[in-house]
Amino acid sequence: MLRMTDQLHILIVEDEAILALDLKGKLQKEGYLVVGVASSGAKALELFEKHPVDLVLCDISIKGEWDGIETARRMQLVRSVPIIYLTALADQGTLNRALETAPAAYIIKPLNVAQLRIAIELAISNFAKLFTPPDRPFLAPEEKEKDPGRETILQTDESIFIKHNYQFVKVILAQVLYFEADNNYTMLYTATKKYALRLPLSTVTEKIDYPKFLRIHRSYVINIQHVDSFSEHEVTIGAQQLPLGRTYKDDFLRQFLFR
Repeated sequence: MLRMTDQLHILIVEDEAILALDLKGKLQKEGYLVVGVASSGAKALELFEKHPVDLVLCDISIKGEWDGIETARRMQLVRSVPIIYLTALADQGTLNRALETAPAAYIIKPLNVAQLRIAIELAISNFAKLFTPPDRPFLAPEEKEKDPGRETILQTDESIFIKHNYQFVKVILAQVLYFEADNNYTMLYTATKKYALRLPLSTVTEKIDYPKFLRIHRSYVINIQHVDSFSEHEVTIGAQQLPLGRTYKDDFLRQFLFR
């Protein structure tokens, strides 16, 4: 499901209303988007199936037939997302059951905002690494020198997470229009946002595995799905006319089926 917001989408599973509202407020203040609050496992699963969710904060002791661990297990059968357990229970039996669902973290109440923020960033980072593909040969002929990398880019199957204003933000790969080289930086453009990455273009495109990205110039990599028109020397994406280099023209034309 595509969405234009780049906020991290979090589902809260907590049956104590005051605690749930307090947690929701703290997360929103930190810049996260809370897609819903569920007080039972059944409601949590319903919200999880209805909304795009990047991470779940789940109390272990909740109302209803399922506790938080069983709720997490059922959500993971739908799709994999990082789970952070929130609980006042610290006994070994509960911990052992929780570990069977491979949680990203296990936080004992009462919650500390700084601790929670770190747990969320680590959860997203570790989860994304599970999907990180091997490097791809995106290097332009004139860009053989590799930059060791000064910025983290995390990739899942459909998205990347990049650092922006001291937290990871999500960018849907299908919504990326193009990348533009700017000396040792790379600008990433969507229809509504622009991000500056502290990496050269060749390094950025090596780190991201997405078959619709195509280099058309030493300074530009585009998303072929967003091309509106093209000529011998230019490619148009929205209001932008981007140069089509001679070195890359054949690769560009091979993306189209001529009849």
